Amino acid sequence: MNATVIIPAYDPEENLQRIVDRVWDLGNHVIVVDDGSDISKSDIFHRLSEKAIVIHHEKNEGKGAAIKTALKYIKENLWDCNVIGVMDADGQHLPEDMEKLVMKANNRENAMILGVRSIGEDMPLKSRLGNAITRFVFHSLSGVKVSDTQTGLRAFSYKLIDKLLQVEGTRYEYETNVLFYCAKTEVPIIEVPIKTIYHDKENSCSHFHAIRDSYRIYRDILKFSLSSFSSFILDYVLFCILTVLFPAGGVGILFANILARMISGGYNYFMNCRFVFQTGTKTQTALQYLTLAICILVMNSIFLQIYAGIFQIPVYMAKVLTEISLFVISFFVQKKIIFRHKVSGRGMIKE
Repeated sequence: MNATVIIPAYDPEENLQRIVDRVWDLGNHVIVVDDGSDISKSDIFHRLSEKAIVIHHEKNEGKGAAIKTALKYIKENLWDCNVIGVMDADGQHLPEDMEKLVMKANNRENAMILGVRSIGEDMPLKSRLGNAITRFVFHSLSGVKVSDTQTGLRAFSYKLIDKLLQVEGTRYEYETNVLFYCAKTEVPIIEVPIKTIYHDKENSCSHFHAIRDSYRIYRDILKFSLSSFSSFILDYVLFCILTVLFPAGGVGILFANILARMISGGYNYFMNCRFVFQTGTKTQTALQYLTLAICILVMNSIFLQIYAGIFQIPVYMAKVLTEISLFVISFFVQKKIIFRHKVSGRGMIKE
């Protein structure tokens, strides 16, 4: 086995030398990517170059970009490499655990091996919350359960390089997008328990930016929410106008709701094709979306009549409650059926 371990590093501490030394002693090649670190860290990278290949980014481009830089280097220069590992530079991962993943990847050529942490009280609260949210969102969007979506300790076969270079993202979202890629293309995700070392309760050594990087990770669902919200605004405005133009009463409300829904539905389909799921308009998806739209329209009208008629809620407030009720149903049907990508039935494997 000829393995190479990638370590993206941004303003690393002195303990990176110990990590590189140990990974080297275990018989692995090491590539450290200096992702635009401060000039004061130059001496650290100079010493690392004695045992590691050090690649420099002139400016900070992000963890995903650093991993891609190393993957390109391996593809172009290390033809005898057959297994690749990725670990963080902050000392949270033990080189011995990296070795466990590398050995597992050597026996599972077409799998993504994840070193998963125990999600307990020892994990900083910020990390626990972030992991819980990401696990929920990832499972909702992909249909695959992963117990630690934010782990930076991974290993995989050289054969996956070309595919991983095509995965979008340059910062922390890249690692999440890799998992989405695995789920969509039937690459098994194998989990291996690891030890994780936290320097303090706040995990202050991490460069993860809560707002900026969370947006990158969750932007698909945010884009869907924006598309749905703008469609709702269009639908609501049209509904209000049409209820004035149509005769008063239940029949007028019904026709106003149907016409407004038809117009806003066309707008929503276009937005979801082009900007959310980025699948392009196709006859199959259009027919499936039309079927969903009809079902949602029927349910929309039923809900509206229940809220306005049975519960005597004012018609405009009833319209808001109806749209909120159907938002989640619409998202999951579109994500998992209409604009779906093929998802592996095997999913995640624990070992």
